[in-house]
Amino acid sequence: MKTEKARVHFTCQSLISPYNPVTVNLIGAGGTGSKVLTALLEMNHSLIALGHPGLTVRLWDDDVITEANLGRQRFAESEVGLYKSVALINRVNRFAGTAWKAETVKFERDSNGRQPEHSDATLYLSCVDSVAARFEIAKILKAHDGRGHNQPRYWMDFGNSHKTGQVILATVGKLPQPESKKYTPVPNLPFVTDAFGELLLQSETQDDTPSCSLAEALLKQDLYINAALAQLGCSLLWNLFREGMTAYRGFFLNIADFRAQPMPV
Repeated sequence: MKTEKARVHFTCQSLISPYNPVTVNLIGAGGTGSKVLTALLEMNHSLIALGHPGLTVRLWDDDVITEANLGRQRFAESEVGLYKSVALINRVNRFAGTAWKAETVKFERDSNGRQPEHSDATLYLSCVDSVAARFEIAKILKAHDGRGHNQPRYWMDFGNSHKTGQVILATVGKLPQPESKKYTPVPNLPFVTDAFGELLLQSETQDDTPSCSLAEALLKQDLYINAALAQLGCSLLWNLFREGMTAYRGFFLNIADFRAQPMPV
């Protein structure tokens, strides 16, 4: 009996063996984004130790730090009133000697339909709290002409509600795959907006108004849902670098009953 070969996606060579550090756009610096940034710092250090050029990150967020952000997000009381992106990037650069960048604007097109300045990157990680922001990222990536040094290759989206969340990995178009006798290579992983567009639109009515206190914020998002998503999602990203392939394009997580459900490619 003929056994069906396992489906896998082989990592693009621009991540595994680049000449320069892999460029990353991290979009969103809140509960999840601030923790993903810490994970990227750890990943950068580890990749360099293994002979890889590492990462260079640009963090996008136009929001400022409030009292409600303290505790659940990685901010100190002395940072209240500062831009989230600036506070986090300054801290990372002082700690690790990196030269990562902060942007204090939204990641969106201007009134003429042009994408944000300095927005080209190989890897896009979105930790945004609105459906519109995800569709905007999708439109920017789909409209990219594919030219230049930093061609978009992957988009990983982090999203959550109170005690549940998901991380979805996508390719930007079809990426070249090697021939394999053992596996069935999968060149294209769909955007979260394509695979789950209707569900995203149905969730658009959820309350996304800013919280006035930490106690109010915890009613919307449990204390550790962001950290759990950040760690598991960055573990998937780490496997892309280290294993050179993945059999999964994401997962669903429920911390109410400590259950994770992987999504095969």
